[in-house]
Amino acid sequence: MNEISWNDFEKVVMCSGTIIDVNDFPQARKPAYIITVDFGDEIGIRKSSAQITDLYSKEELKGKQIIGVVNFPVKQIGPFMSEFLITGIIQKDGSVVLAVPDKKVDNGLRLG
Repeated sequence: MNEISWNDFEKVVMCSGTIIDVNDFPQARKPAYIITVDFGDEIGIRKSSAQITDLYSKEELKGKQIIGVVNFPVKQIGPFMSEFLITGIIQKDGSVVLAVPDKKVDNGLRLG
C-alpha cells in the first residue's frame, strides 16, 4: 500500500448527497444504474454510473444518502458522462456496499 500525505488526502473532496433518481444503464458492460444525486446548493445535482445492482434496487436507493467524490474530472463511460464517484466497499464477490452516513446530514457537507 502506498502512503499519501495529509495534503494529498485534503485534495479529495468527498461530500454527502441524497439520491434523487435512479435509472437502468443498459449500455454499461456490467450491470449498472445511472444515479442522480443532490449535493446541495454549492455543488448542485450530479450524475454517476454505479455498479451497485447486486445489492440495491432502484426503489431502495431513491432518497438514500451517500458519500461521493465530487472533484474528479468528468469521466466518459460508454455514452454517459459521469460527474462524481459514489463510494462503497467492494466485497470479495465483487458486490458493492455503499459508504453512507449513519445519521441524516445536510447535502454537500464534506467528509473530513
